Amino acid sequence: MKTGRVIGNIWATRKAEDLEGLKLMVIQPINLLDDEPIDNPIVAADIIGAGVGEKVLYVGGSSARTAAGSREIPVDATIVGIVDDQEIDEDQVHGKR
Repeated sequence: MKTGRVIGNIWATRKAEDLEGLKLMVIQPINLLDDEPIDNPIVAADIIGAGVGEKVLYVGGSSARTAAGSREIPVDATIVGIVDDQEIDEDQVHGKR
C-alpha cells in the first residue's frame, strides 16, 4: 500500500463499461514520513467514499483491480482506506538507533 492525498474528483460520462458506478478521484502520492508530494498525481477508483483533502491508502496493479471488484476492471489504483492518524518512531527511521 501507498499513501496519497485526495486533490480532486474526475468525471467521465463516456467510459469503459467495467468502470460504470465507480467513483474516480485524483490523488497526489505523498511520502509517508513527511506528507510531501512525490511523483505525479494519479486517477484512482474510490471504493471507500474518500473526500478531497483526505489522506488515503491506495493500492496499485492487480491489487487495485481486485479491490475494485474484479481482476477485469481497467484501473491502475484503488483507494482502500482513509488515514485517521499515524505514529512513526523517528528513532527507527533509516536505521537510527
